[in-house]
Amino acid sequence: MANQEKVSELLSSLYQMIDEARSSFGGGGYCRIDRDKALDILDEVRRLFPVEIDEAQRIVSTRNEVLTQAEKEAERIRRQAEEQARKLIDEDEIQNRVKAKAREILKETEAQHNAMIQEAEESAAELTSKAERRSTELQRVANEYCEDVLRRTEEALNEALREVQESRSKFQNLSEKKPEN
Repeated sequence: MANQEKVSELLSSLYQMIDEARSSFGGGGYCRIDRDKALDILDEVRRLFPVEIDEAQRIVSTRNEVLTQAEKEAERIRRQAEEQARKLIDEDEIQNRVKAKAREILKETEAQHNAMIQEAEESAAELTSKAERRSTELQRVANEYCEDVLRRTEEALNEALREVQESRSKFQNLSEKKPEN
């Protein structure tokens, strides 16, 4: 800070020296000043200022480097964010497509399931109907067979009864006849 005040004083002295200098050419912006004194002031400013200037240049240089780094980092972050956003959009789109495909498959599966159930019910009804017809037919045939067997058995029994009755009748006839001796 002291150097800055000293430099400011020296520059004020130089400004005052130029302002008070007499014009030797009748105006026109030309004047005469003590060259050695002016150069001494500028040398002193230069001696004091390099520290400040170097520090300022270093700060400006560091600032420029930091800004450049920050811009690069900001650009990298922006690219990453855009890439991540694209990925998220792609993932969201993929998820939406997968969900839509899953709904479509589920709908198709349900339709196939319902069709299979309908087909199975129709097939079961047809098989039940066939089984009932076949059962009725078998029952009819079994009844006819039993009727035929019973009829033949009755006929056989009637024939046997007739034969028994004939034999009995013959036996009675023979028993009524007395033996001749």
